[in-house]
Amino acid sequence: MCHRLDRATYKFIVLTLLSAIIIAYCANLSSRTNAFSRALTSLISSRKVPAANMSTASNWQQALEALPETPDKIPAFFFAHGSPMLAYPKAAMDSSMGGMAAYQGPNGPLANFLSHFGPTLLKKYKPKGIVVFSAHWETMSERLVTDYAENPLLMDYYGFPQELYQLKFKSKGDSGLAQRVVELYKQAGQKARTTSVSEKRGEDGRGFSGPGLDHGVFVPFRIMFGEEFLDIPIVQVSIDSSLDPEKNWALGKAVAQLREEGILVLSGGLTAHNLRDRDSFSPDTARAIHKEFDQAIHKAVEIDSADDRKKAMVGLTRHPGFRASHPREDHFIPLYVAAGAGEGGDVRVLLNMYGLASFAFGV
Repeated sequence: MCHRLDRATYKFIVLTLLSAIIIAYCANLSSRTNAFSRALTSLISSRKVPAANMSTASNWQQALEALPETPDKIPAFFFAHGSPMLAYPKAAMDSSMGGMAAYQGPNGPLANFLSHFGPTLLKKYKPKGIVVFSAHWETMSERLVTDYAENPLLMDYYGFPQELYQLKFKSKGDSGLAQRVVELYKQAGQKARTTSVSEKRGEDGRGFSGPGLDHGVFVPFRIMFGEEFLDIPIVQVSIDSSLDPEKNWALGKAVAQLREEGILVLSGGLTAHNLRDRDSFSPDTARAIHKEFDQAIHKAVEIDSADDRKKAMVGLTRHPGFRASHPREDHFIPLYVAAGAGEGGDVRVLLNMYGLASFAFGV
């Protein structure tokens, strides 16, 4: 995929080349070529060249606006769902909380993106329902599908300020949609069943076990759709706890038909998630190996051929930088669910910020 350089980047490259030529010309003529190479390398390494991508607000806004309005076949989306940091009170944020908080907090670029992402989806696709997958709900072999009249919240996080355990996101489920999801899985030869509010699905940071949408859903959805969102039902589906790329790709592919039935398929995770290395969450502190892996993701996802793209994407878990960014695969696997649901179509990059990549599949 080609991207147009912004004016600052273009000017920097031109000045760099001119400076390098002057340095090389003044050097010994017999070693002019080596002098040019050394000068160019030195000058470039002294300043980072800004990436020509969807990393600025104007660029991702353009990417969202450019999405085709196809309510009869809605793309499947992988989106950066962030963390509970997104829900921190804005007034409580300060520089002492570090780069991760600034980057992924309520005043950061992800929150800004999500606040535009949700309304864009509603406007362009007018979905009848939302089926969502999250990095925070895994089941082995059998898919579980929420069948709640009103969706409770599972606050599956610990050690956060009390305000984060008082968050609100009012939404509804839909038994018909839940049953349709189960039906599609069974047609694909996969085990699936619904789960009700009487069945506990995880531990809650408030000190009990319970059902509900996990924070990988309700935290970003509060920003995307508002604290009260009752017009469109939401159903959550578990990912496969094998964390196998092929199995989770098939998991997404099984529900691809929903896209032609007016249902929006969303899959949330993060392309960088290493809680053992908090520096890996921010581009200001991430190491080279983290950024190399981030670049490899985009290179794989942006391959034109659907078959070659899938091969490259599945191979990402063998990249030298994968474990540095993902000691466990849980936050990366939702990428394969979305890709499976949108298999065969084109891909659009919506957000190309380090660790926060978001894509549309099946465009």
